Amino acid sequence: MIRARQNLAPARRAAALAALLALALPAAPLRAQSVTIAGASPVASADPHISNTASNSALGLHVFDRLVLQDAAGNLRPGLATQWRAVSDRVWEFRLRPGVKWHDGRDFTADDVVFTFDRLPNAQGGFVSAVRPIARVEVPDPLTLRVETKQPWPLLPSDLANIAIIARHAAQDAKPEDFNSGKAAIGTGPYRYASFTAGERAELVRNEDYWGGREPWAQVHYRFIANDGSRVAALLAGDVDLIDQVPSNDLPRLSRDPRLSVTTVQGTRLIYLQTDFSREGDVPGVSGIDGQPLGRNPFLDRRVRQALNIAIDREALATRIMENTATPTGQWLPPGTWSYAPEVPVPTHDPAAARRLLAEAGFPKGLRVTLATPNDRYPNDAKVAQAVAQMWSRIGVATTIEALPWSVYLARGTRADLPVRLGGWGSSSNEASSLLRNVVATFSREAGRGQPNFSRYSNPALDGLIDQALVTLDDGRREALLRQATKLATEDVGLMPLFLLNNSWASRKGLRYEPRRDEYTLAQGLRPTP
Repeated sequence: MIRARQNLAPARRAAALAALLALALPAAPLRAQSVTIAGASPVASADPHISNTASNSALGLHVFDRLVLQDAAGNLRPGLATQWRAVSDRVWEFRLRPGVKWHDGRDFTADDVVFTFDRLPNAQGGFVSAVRPIARVEVPDPLTLRVETKQPWPLLPSDLANIAIIARHAAQDAKPEDFNSGKAAIGTGPYRYASFTAGERAELVRNEDYWGGREPWAQVHYRFIANDGSRVAALLAGDVDLIDQVPSNDLPRLSRDPRLSVTTVQGTRLIYLQTDFSREGDVPGVSGIDGQPLGRNPFLDRRVRQALNIAIDREALATRIMENTATPTGQWLPPGTWSYAPEVPVPTHDPAAARRLLAEAGFPKGLRVTLATPNDRYPNDAKVAQAVAQMWSRIGVATTIEALPWSVYLARGTRADLPVRLGGWGSSSNEASSLLRNVVATFSREAGRGQPNFSRYSNPALDGLIDQALVTLDDGRREALLRQATKLATEDVGLMPLFLLNNSWASRKGLRYEPRRDEYTLAQGLRPTP
């Protein structure tokens, strides 16, 4: 068996309501065997393959198991596969858990895994990269899979930890609405869907025959409350038992409240900026300081990217805007994590040098740019963008903020229609390759690379390092290659890392949530305190 490598590593009204409710937080007993969770990020579909986002994956994990699971620290653990091993450089064997039943009572077999793998290339949800390396799959018996990859692929077990396994008999030819209605949403997980309302709520009931043992909650009411003040108010009113993405301005107060429990962990979610690389001519939303077209894309000049990068005061963002709920960074992993690159520092804030670089690049009077940001996806996302705009204005880059709902932002991003953008990426595999092959690798539908690379950054030398690292079985050599790739991507300013988020949850007294590095909010992690 392959052992898991240990990674050591809106508004005033709502806020006022929350403050009033804090004075009268009910001390009613916990609902027997029932719990209500409020998540900040809405989920649009019960199809676990439709969107590769933390909120979609977290909700799906209640219903659909995976071959390989990740614990709260990100370490790999047995799931539907009890063990896995590399038979050769290109063949992995997975032994499946016997006696597992789908929610409708049918047997789970290797054929369901094959069906899941075959579905992903057509699912359009961003999970195809996990199965792209697979050449073929053999099923020697109903509880054994032999997976042959096109080339050595050491990341296969961790890649498969992101893939929800679905039932062939329930999901064959299913459409998203079949999952939302419950017809196709048959899983093997600790809960099953009672109902699902897109963007609003999910009602879950306990799977009494779950292979991992019965959960303490017979019912889970999973609500989506995007507004921070409303989410906190719901907790203080006793309408919900657990909330995620605790707003930074409320965190100190909630942490001091003896009627609540707050848990926090350093996460692997990077908030970053990325400029447009998709065109050589004029970039919509970008002009000279006089508003006249430039006739070229200024972001293709590394000096411009460097200027924008060092004009940012990351410490101020982390302490003032994020109110100490984030850590300034120059890369995308926290110190101590495997493949963290100590040779990549946090960029020094230097406005004078930034102005010199702009002048050297031919823009001594500055530029006008539009910075696009979601306004409902990440903690303080639009506030962070506003702060960056002020910092850029001090070096002569007049910045207009375009704050968009996540759904609009995402749609425009997939069309490479954002001149400069604020984004986020969580390295779920706890190693540098996750962001490298998704956010800065050259976009290619055929290769399944760079799908979230909305800015279309491309660097052939970096691609070469990434490709080499991904097929290197030796952990030491692969780590060195990943560190080298991280250094190259940051020196070329393929993106501008800002900070890593801390992940926080708040629950009612008598409950405690196990904080997770991957941001997932799971009923499985919520337990009554002794």
